Amino acid sequence: MNEEIKNPNHPKKGSRITVEPIRREKDIKKIVRRLNDKPRDQLLFLMGINNGLRVGDLLQLKVGQVKGLSAGDTLTMVEGKTKKKNVLAINKTVFKALQKYLEDYAPDDEDYLFSSRKGKGALTIQSVNNMVKKWAAEIGLKENYGAHTLRKTFGYIQRTQFGVGFEVLAKRFNHSSPSVTMRYLGIHDKEVNGILRNEIG
Repeated sequence: MNEEIKNPNHPKKGSRITVEPIRREKDIKKIVRRLNDKPRDQLLFLMGINNGLRVGDLLQLKVGQVKGLSAGDTLTMVEGKTKKKNVLAINKTVFKALQKYLEDYAPDDEDYLFSSRKGKGALTIQSVNNMVKKWAAEIGLKENYGAHTLRKTFGYIQRTQFGVGFEVLAKRFNHSSPSVTMRYLGIHDKEVNGILRNEIG
């Protein structure tokens, strides 16, 4: 049977499925709470939404690269897709999740930080896709979510809650222009129009 018939969400040739950011802080908090007893998954979620790096790059991290980092430290990485340098930042939230994970699992330095339970290899992007879909479904979110949701959530929250400009986010994402970033984040017209209610003077 044709794959596209079996799976209605399978992209047609030449097209791609768009996943959404998690737009509400309360939904982010719900997922974090649900992952309290899964330190690896909670760390992946928090590191993803606090950094905006591609999941594929996070999955290449080894324990030894982050083990000695403290809150406020950064780690320079080379992106697998663009081959450009980018920075992983350890803020207080990520540091707390990292320490919990290291204490609970005591992994070796040469282990992948996000190792698969089926061996010594790292989680796959497809595994993370399935995990994020499951987390979103468990808290009642209905849109399409996947591994890219973590990166998009970082940008969306930075833009809508902290007012970070598209120019800055484009630089963070290594996008070619701010307009690419705006489309990527799925910023809705109503959110853009919302600024017109801000009173000046």
